[in-house]
Amino acid sequence: MIERIWSGRSALYLLLVPLSWLYGLVSNLIRLSYVWGWRKAWRAPVPVVVVGNLTAGGNGKTPVVIWLVQALQQRGLRPGVVSRGYGGKAASYPLVLDSRTTTEQAGDEPVLIFQRTAAAVAVSPVRKEAVEALVGQGNIDIIITDDGLQHYALARDFEIVVVDGKRRFGNGWWLPAGPMRERASRLKSVDAVIVNGGEPLPGELPMQLAAGHAVNINSGEARPVALLEKVVAMAGIGHPPRFFATLAQQGVTPLKAVPFADHQAYQHAQLSALLGPGETLLMTEKDAVKARAFADDSWWYLPVDAELPEAAASSLLNNIIALTSSHRG
Repeated sequence: MIERIWSGRSALYLLLVPLSWLYGLVSNLIRLSYVWGWRKAWRAPVPVVVVGNLTAGGNGKTPVVIWLVQALQQRGLRPGVVSRGYGGKAASYPLVLDSRTTTEQAGDEPVLIFQRTAAAVAVSPVRKEAVEALVGQGNIDIIITDDGLQHYALARDFEIVVVDGKRRFGNGWWLPAGPMRERASRLKSVDAVIVNGGEPLPGELPMQLAAGHAVNINSGEARPVALLEKVVAMAGIGHPPRFFATLAQQGVTPLKAVPFADHQAYQHAQLSALLGPGETLLMTEKDAVKARAFADDSWWYLPVDAELPEAAASSLLNNIIALTSSHRG
């Protein structure tokens, strides 16, 4: 239902417009309080790059963070990642991740980023604390924030917005009548706009999510996803239909496709109940980090990687790397 409302296919959004005006008023006041100097943003001793979005969930933001971190590492830099840690509950904050950190503590996206990149990752509802924890450990050249475009208490040197190229901004209304956290006009003030799928507008950078081989959660075996048999697909991400569409592009027709809420916690009985005899459970990598501790041998995940055209990627990375040079200078 919410997808129909936000996409503009239902007039029920009109019932929520008063709440949207209130949301927009509050969010604009918060931003303007920093723009006009009523409140002072904290500036880190190293450059800060925000990777965020204007809409609620499911734009491909985390794959962009992973791509950016890995690209900077390949160029000899030492990026650290901070996140609010949505979906996790740590005993105390800030929490710096290590190999023992669970998704229950840190949230699924920070654990996924840590496992994929081996970068230093810290979570805290107060991002300043997470940045201080990483910088205090030393060996950090630049901070990448996973989300946080609207977290104006943290000053930033570079802003990247990730846009779903097919859904764009839906009906254009603020939450909850529409998907918007901020108006689309905010794009005029950011440094880069990366468009996931669809057709980018002039000045926007195209990006695609490329699927790799399916990976068995327990054994680590990798094989072409089309070779999996009797597949039951599941996805607990911001926009599950994207994952199911990716499977279709890979020639996989699941026996059933089961969507879950974003950041949902799982239990073994809950997921094993999806399968019949001889069937294979296929999920996103973000789901797999939550299921790894209790996965059966018939459970697999499909990793995806952000891919940008070489020229666009090089230009973006050069601009970001230049920030570290100016800070050292």
